[in-house]
Amino acid sequence: MTNKIENIKARQIFDSRGNPTIEVDIFSKNNFARASIPSGASTGKYEAIELRDGGNSLMGKGVSKVIDIIENKLKNQIIGMSVFDQEEIDFKMCQLDGTDNKSLFGANSILPISLAVARLASQIKEIELFEYLSTFCKSNQSVTTPIPLMNILNGGSHADNLVDVQEFMIAPTSARTFKEALIMGVEVFHNLKGVLKSKGFSTNVGDEGGFAPNLKTNEEALDLILLAIEKSGYKAGEDIYLAIDAASSEFYKNNNYCFNNGDILSSSEMVGFWKNWTNKYPIFSIEDGLHEDDWDGWINLTEQIGEKVQLVGDDLFVTNIKRLKKGVSNKASNSILIKPNQIGTLSETFNTMTFAKENNFTTIMSHRSGETEDTFISDLAVAFRCSQIKTGSCSRTDRVAKYNQLLRIEEKLVKNTFFSVEKLKYCK
Repeated sequence: MTNKIENIKARQIFDSRGNPTIEVDIFSKNNFARASIPSGASTGKYEAIELRDGGNSLMGKGVSKVIDIIENKLKNQIIGMSVFDQEEIDFKMCQLDGTDNKSLFGANSILPISLAVARLASQIKEIELFEYLSTFCKSNQSVTTPIPLMNILNGGSHADNLVDVQEFMIAPTSARTFKEALIMGVEVFHNLKGVLKSKGFSTNVGDEGGFAPNLKTNEEALDLILLAIEKSGYKAGEDIYLAIDAASSEFYKNNNYCFNNGDILSSSEMVGFWKNWTNKYPIFSIEDGLHEDDWDGWINLTEQIGEKVQLVGDDLFVTNIKRLKKGVSNKASNSILIKPNQIGTLSETFNTMTFAKENNFTTIMSHRSGETEDTFISDLAVAFRCSQIKTGSCSRTDRVAKYNQLLRIEEKLVKNTFFSVEKLKYCK
């Protein structure tokens, strides 16, 4: 078995929004693997830095600087290392960068190498990627497929409409398998299209494949989704629950939450807003319900509804174990969204997920709004027993590719139970 890294090749490709991103090929003597990375539109200010060229070409978003860093500063330091030394390779790249937020080399220089290394290792061992990644998971539970949080209606920075909430999602919790859950989600998605058409709304889709009609209120979006669930033959709050990504940092101004309808809410009033919504609608999960620096608000929200609602930190934690430790010690939220490009290496992602699970936080694997066809996060979600996965709607190949990979994985896991206590604890 030849496991030494012999070469690395980087290139500029384009993501689902038509923006440049990085793809890396990594070679051993007899094998090669490839990985590409996404980019977010709604980004937390504490995320690892994404390096871009600037200037006029490609609106300043080119990545030739990143390619130069990979080819001339990282490659020669990694060639000759064992592909099985994931943590050592990741540590060396972080050490060469030398900054807390990877601002010298950019997380988009480091992460594609980190992912490609793991994929090459799985190929050399001749096992599935999720099987290889599961060796880094400290849990002794069997791998399982996650519940899809399917984004079927878009607002905020993912759509050009008046809806403040960025993502309205459905979770098919009565399904017995991932395949069945995906079918349920697809049925609701198509019925929502019919509902929108019947009411004269556009059925164009946003960045993540969900519909982006020009609705006037956030409540209107929820009511339309409930109608689509009913038309699909399911019961909201029994078969299918609702989940939202508020991305509230996007409408946080001057220490208040400012809605498109003119409402301006304080932190405590925003907590009351979510408390009212979760009493009125079958919402089991709220992501980024408060600003990333509103720690007092997060603590208050968790005290108020944290026993019955999954409160997900995305911009709050940015897959960073230091911020997650603060959240755990302050009892601010009870769940974390996992995006490897927020932190920049696979090893750091492993550490964050492990700490979250050790502290009874649910873990949700997530895509970004600017995606590629790479399905790495599907395998990673299964390997680390993530309770849920966000990978957009059931339209756009960049989203559906992740769902299709999970279908393939589930075929190999036919003896495993689909649902776990963790997955169902907020759906009662």
